[in-house]
Amino acid sequence: MTSRKDQPPRRAPKIIGWREHVGLPGLGIASMPAKIDTGARTSALHAVDQQIVEIDGLAWVEFMIPVHNRRSRTRLRALLVEERDIRNTSGIAQTRLVIRSLLTMGQRSWLIDISLADREKMEFDLILGRTALRKRSLLVDPGRSFFLGHPSPSLAAGPDGLSGHSVSPQEQRR
Repeated sequence: MTSRKDQPPRRAPKIIGWREHVGLPGLGIASMPAKIDTGARTSALHAVDQQIVEIDGLAWVEFMIPVHNRRSRTRLRALLVEERDIRNTSGIAQTRLVIRSLLTMGQRSWLIDISLADREKMEFDLILGRTALRKRSLLVDPGRSFFLGHPSPSLAAGPDGLSGHSVSPQEQRR
């Protein structure tokens, strides 16, 4: 059994606000406001016109993101990670498509799973749930907003050189 002395020291948690500017460079989004929702397990992105397509034997989802309820003309595509039952804000289970994307927040970036949902009536097009924040040494200050500023554009390449514009099927399946 190892003692705490044998373990590397934990870094101090990074404080974030209850809402922050984040980027999803793999989806072409440099910065958008997101609500940090520790009551939600899974992150959710407002996506419409969702359609599953097969490419080279793999299931992909094509969709549009109407950021701030403005219909985008660009159709996006991401590898379908899974279909999962997720409870909506009313507590009703819905089967949703889940993708994986690079998230940039402040000076950090990492891969997260995101469910695609109709969030038209919600204030934020993106919520970040607990699993996106877990093990990231983050502490949410409910009295602060947009504490980190806009995400660093240099992080669009992602951790370990991962391209922000295309997450490989191997990375998405992790």
